[in-house]
Amino acid sequence: MAARSLDALVVTSLPNVLYLTNFTGSAAIVVVTAARVYVLTDFRYLTALAEASRTARACPDLEVIKVAGSYDGALADLLASQAFGRAGFEAADLTVARHAWLVEQLVRRGVTTEFVATEGIVESLRVRKDDHEIATLREAARRLSDVAKRVIEDARPGLSEAEFAFAVDTRIHQAGFSRTAFDTIVASGPNSALPHARPGERILSEGDLVVLDFGGVYRSYCVDLTRTVSLGPASARVREVYEAVRRAHGRAIAAVAPGRSRFDIDAAARQSLIDSGLGEAFGHGTGHGLGIEVHENPRIAQRRPDVDPREDAVAAGMVFTIEPGAYLPGWGGVRIEDDVLVTEDGVEVLTDVSTDLIEI
Repeated sequence: MAARSLDALVVTSLPNVLYLTNFTGSAAIVVVTAARVYVLTDFRYLTALAEASRTARACPDLEVIKVAGSYDGALADLLASQAFGRAGFEAADLTVARHAWLVEQLVRRGVTTEFVATEGIVESLRVRKDDHEIATLREAARRLSDVAKRVIEDARPGLSEAEFAFAVDTRIHQAGFSRTAFDTIVASGPNSALPHARPGERILSEGDLVVLDFGGVYRSYCVDLTRTVSLGPASARVREVYEAVRRAHGRAIAAVAPGRSRFDIDAAARQSLIDSGLGEAFGHGTGHGLGIEVHENPRIAQRRPDVDPREDAVAAGMVFTIEPGAYLPGWGGVRIEDDVLVTEDGVEVLTDVSTDLIEI
């Protein structure tokens, strides 16, 4: 904020609100200044905030402002009362309509605050996890790995994709996760060639490849894991494609180290699949960051000319997925995904499930 000459930062993104204040409700606005952290929220969350203020991880210098009517009205009142010279807002979250209304309200009140668009101020802090976050993600990954081992045992012909997805979600809740991190993917047979297939009524059948992609939210932090299994003995072609993806997965993990380019990590997986004749079958990025959101920075993807070179390297404390895949329309697909932590001297794989091809 100081580098941008901001007297205040208006935070409307709920994941950023959570990161700054530990607020887990569904409605709040935070205004950060050099001296105070203002939280605007309504009656529903006042007791929870009061209890949170007495915990060991309470947000310091927190001042709660009760919202009686409109949230944006309460925000306009606060901005007018403080008369900040420059106040930043999160351009990626605040809508054009809300921004126009707030500016109009400040003008009407004779407030000369300059409302400045900002990008990535809080996200730049979130990208490297502290010790508490790493411990939480380690435990979450351990629990999700246990879920994966049980889920694989549950797979059998005769279930529909939707039935199996429901069983996976049940396992996730039983493991102590508050919710799934995203809609669980169960993609069987030719549907496994769709990277983000939705579970449907197709019945799992002998000879199918089945992609199982699922995640959970544990103490506000997301983990994500994918395995591909074969129902019945795998064909020679299945083994060939599976081994190519597993090799790419291993090479990408081996490429992870502090200071290494995230684009080079992607290239390690991508070149491996190209060498196996499957380059055209891998169309998405190799990984995405994990944290309060299931998809956040860093993005482990192909290099683009518009990306700032300063955003290239990964650093200790970053947590992200490694998930190469190969998708052959009409035939099927394979994806293998694990969660990794960049350490001071290399990489730690947080999830712990065999990558061997499992035949059920």
